[in-house]
Amino acid sequence: MFEPKHFCRLSIITLSMLLAGCISLDPHYQRPAPAVPTVWPQQGKSVAATTVLTDWQHVIADQRLNKVVERALVSNRDLQEAIADIEAARALYGEERAALFPTVDAELTHTRSRTASEGISSSSEANGSVSSFELDLFGRNRSLARAAKETWLASEATAQNTRITLVSETTTAWITLAADNSNLALGKQTMASAADTLRITQLQLKEGTAAAGDVSSAMTTYQQARASVASYQTLVAQDINALNLLVGETVPANLLPETIETLSPQAIAIVPAGTSSTLLLRRPDVVEAEHNLLSENADIGAARANFFPTISLTASAGVGSSSLSSLFSHGANVWSFAPSVTLPLFTGGSNLAQLHYAQAEKKGLVAAYQKAIQTAFEDVANALARRNTLDEQLDAQQQAVASAQRSFDLAKRSYEVGTGDYLTVLTDQRTLWSTQLDLVSLQEIDYENRITLWESIGGGV
Repeated sequence: MFEPKHFCRLSIITLSMLLAGCISLDPHYQRPAPAVPTVWPQQGKSVAATTVLTDWQHVIADQRLNKVVERALVSNRDLQEAIADIEAARALYGEERAALFPTVDAELTHTRSRTASEGISSSSEANGSVSSFELDLFGRNRSLARAAKETWLASEATAQNTRITLVSETTTAWITLAADNSNLALGKQTMASAADTLRITQLQLKEGTAAAGDVSSAMTTYQQARASVASYQTLVAQDINALNLLVGETVPANLLPETIETLSPQAIAIVPAGTSSTLLLRRPDVVEAEHNLLSENADIGAARANFFPTISLTASAGVGSSSLSSLFSHGANVWSFAPSVTLPLFTGGSNLAQLHYAQAEKKGLVAAYQKAIQTAFEDVANALARRNTLDEQLDAQQQAVASAQRSFDLAKRSYEVGTGDYLTVLTDQRTLWSTQLDLVSLQEIDYENRITLWESIGGGV
């Protein structure tokens, strides 16, 4: 038969768990509409019907670049900071979640004293206690814990976005270095050609077959090429510094690129973007925005719970005895149970203001979430629009370089045998150099567009 004393010994933790967490006052969450078209405009032949979100290792085929990115993902300081933020957010979530459970303390005391009237006396007591545990009847603590958890998940999405951005920026910096290496090589090549033309022109001036103005023009072209070489040498050094900063350590020389022309056409693969813009919901910055929205949704639940009574429990149970040896065998039962109820009667509008603030914040985060999707949509649409015209532009520019090279070769040979004028040589040489630089720029844009398209659809790390 169940006796009252057995009820007194009922576990305080069990009782607390039965009473806690009965309801939740969080608003019903419904994901906001994306507010973008369901398909991207101008999807060219490079876009497949099905979507493949590929890890960066499969997108970056160049082994040197692959190793550089691996180093960056280990050593980059911004990424390390983002990972530390995850750990901090996870700890805060653990702190909030701990409020859902009572804190149980055990205490054992023994007192021995002597007085003139009673002589030597002793007493012992063992207690287990719960101090000011809030029974979460209206879900306030659970809402706060959910808000902290969503903040933690948002920080994970932030770190994921940092990883993807780091892969993209490291790749772009590596490609930029390759392009500037090409520009430097073109500058040296042009300077050598201009020096050769200058030498021929000076000889012809001595023989009386060239004018002094031709020599001055040839000297101008040579010095311009020389200045460009110095400028690109500076850019190459700065590119290496920028790459080292991104990676977080000095990149070995054997992992640095040569000229951009030496790269394989598939050094960076073209990732198909698919046909549906719902892919954007998987992009880390969009995921982060939704977790922030969910966190604020939980804050509204906590603000609503502030209008209801708060029930706190302070309790202890144990045994006491006049001697330590008989504490657990012949000790007397001691216990106390002191629940308290706090009902908000007048707060000067504080609770209502907190609720209105949380609701206003949620409206702002809904807008931020939709704006994140719109921004992502624009990124993909812009990358696709550029992708659609790059191949044709590259082909046209390559044809232009070949044509300019033929014109320059013909003009130079004609001038050397005395059947052509130097102005034609000078014009064709400058045209060739300009078209070569434009081709390098387009090749750089082509590789950068590939990694940008991968990044814009959410990538994968």
